[in-house]
Amino acid sequence: MSEQTTRDQIVDAADRLFYRHGYDHTSFADIAEAVKISRGNFYYHFKTKDEILDAVIETRLAATRAMLALWESEGKGPADRIEGFIDILIANKADIKRHGCPVGTLCSELAKLGHASQAEANKLFILFRVWLRRQFELAGCEEADALAMHLLARSQGVATLASAFRDDAFIRQEVEQMRGWLKSWIERGRRRAATRKQ
Repeated sequence: MSEQTTRDQIVDAADRLFYRHGYDHTSFADIAEAVKISRGNFYYHFKTKDEILDAVIETRLAATRAMLALWESEGKGPADRIEGFIDILIANKADIKRHGCPVGTLCSELAKLGHASQAEANKLFILFRVWLRRQFELAGCEEADALAMHLLARSQGVATLASAFRDDAFIRQEVEQMRGWLKSWIERGRRRAATRKQ
């Protein structure tokens, strides 16, 4: 097993454990056991849990950037791309029901701990905010940043309540309502663009 592969496995295991049990409740021993490596081998790659956290956040940021770039290249237009964001709740509903949103739970926990990495973790939300704002702008919507923040807030609320109540019907209902909300704003953007052309 190469050094890079072992390091990646540690980061992947830590990411899963931080999501399922929380950063504070995950120990070095938990991560080492999940990867099936000795403590000595573990410390060769990471000296502190904070170093692992930084690597997890860096990995999540890279994965989020890649996902947004994929949506950008595959989506037919801004409305389809925003709908792809909304549909995360359906695609990941099993995990969300058990553990909440991976971004929201990590940012919330680090805020409660007053952890130095909180600002870095918040960059995950910033990536989504900036990307959603751009999609709303491309769709001709006014107040694009406010719409992006509203959608982020609503999706976080749905994830939190889905985790609390573990209710599939609630998730589907909320996703349908968000799609309807999106459609109404996209229509407004189209009407606004048509008015400008006249």
